[in-house]
Amino acid sequence: MKTRRIIVCSLLSAVVLACAVGMAKIDRPWHNGSVWDIGFIRVKPGMDEAYLKYLAGEWKQRQEALKKEGVILSYKVISTKAHTVADWNLMLLTEFKDLASMEANQDKAEEISEKVGGDDQKQMQGYKDRLDIREVVGSRLAREVILEPKAK
Repeated sequence: MKTRRIIVCSLLSAVVLACAVGMAKIDRPWHNGSVWDIGFIRVKPGMDEAYLKYLAGEWKQRQEALKKEGVILSYKVISTKAHTVADWNLMLLTEFKDLASMEANQDKAEEISEKVGGDDQKQMQGYKDRLDIREVVGSRLAREVILEPKAK
C-alpha cells in the first residue's frame, strides 16, 4: 500500500513537472540565424592586384559551385585598412545555413573543391603560391543573431 502511494505520487509529480516544462516556453525577441566562416587575411604590400585576381577567379568559381550545389548560402569579400603591420586587411566570409548542414556537406564541399581546384597536390601548390602574396591571420566561425522573434 505504501509502495503504491509512492509510485502514484511519483507519477503525478512527473506529469505535473512535464506540463510545467512544456508551458515554460521563453519568448525571445531574437533568434539564431545562419553560420559564417570568416577568414582574416593580410595581403602583403603591393600584392593587392594579384590576390584580388585569385579571389575573382578560382576562389569565386569554387564559391559559386558550392552555392549552386546548396552547400553554402552566400559569400562576401570585405576590404579594410589595416591598423597595424600585424593586422588583417581583408575578410573572406562564407555563409552556411547552420552548423549541422556545414558539417553534413563537408564531403560534398571537398568533391566540389577538387573539381574546381584540382586534386590535392594541385590545391597544395596553390596554397604555397599564395603564401607569397598573403598571410592568413586567423579564422572564426560566427552565428548571425536576428533581432526579431522566431517565426512560429
